[in-house]
Amino acid sequence: MDLAGRAALVTGAGRRVGRAIALALGGRGMRVAVHYNGSEDGARETARSIETGGGPPATLFQADLGADGAAARLVDAVADTFGGLDVLVNSAAVMLRTPIGEVTEKQWDAMFALNLRAPFFASQAAAARLSDGGAIVNIADLAAFETWPGYVPHGITKAGVVQMTRALARALAPRIRVNAVAPGAVMLPDDWDARAAERLVSTTPLRRLGDPADVARAVLYLLDADYVTGETLLVDGGRHVRG
Repeated sequence: MDLAGRAALVTGAGRRVGRAIALALGGRGMRVAVHYNGSEDGARETARSIETGGGPPATLFQADLGADGAAARLVDAVADTFGGLDVLVNSAAVMLRTPIGEVTEKQWDAMFALNLRAPFFASQAAAARLSDGGAIVNIADLAAFETWPGYVPHGITKAGVVQMTRALARALAPRIRVNAVAPGAVMLPDDWDARAAERLVSTTPLRRLGDPADVARAVLYLLDADYVTGETLLVDGGRHVRG
């Protein structure tokens, strides 16, 4: 896909992986809708970085995607503002440590609302607004393929994202391609310490942590790969093959 001049919505683009993806798309000349909920300062910094890096002016959109109907309203607002939509990247998510025995219904509902319900309804709305040959990229997680006792609900939501990707790829073909990226140890949760990071490095075949830019490059590949749909690309330094 020739990305220059096309319109993209990146959810959760005010920080972490979402920001890196937005910067990468802006760097390819895309008009980027920078979505945020509470990270307004971060979103403004993302937009500034896109523009100072030579990309087209970016536009900020605020929405609490955990709220009923918010995902579809966001997609429609972006498409109306830009006069169309070519790419949707569902990156906004929350990762909470929730050991079994301590999970609350409120935590469960919040994670499913943001991590799984919002991407689905954003994609459903985007299906009616994306241009022919448009693309959706969902950000999943290595947790979709492994069992992390401290993050069981999170892993379930991300497994749902993987299945959603496959199902939407079938349902929306051939007009729209749908793929996913599943990062591994790319950005650690804010509450992890140096010992936890060292443990991850020592158990990762490539013996290093990843970087948000690694995920962004995978997204760009999936946007360029016109004969790939329904795929989940693991970007995890080989953790999924460690045994």
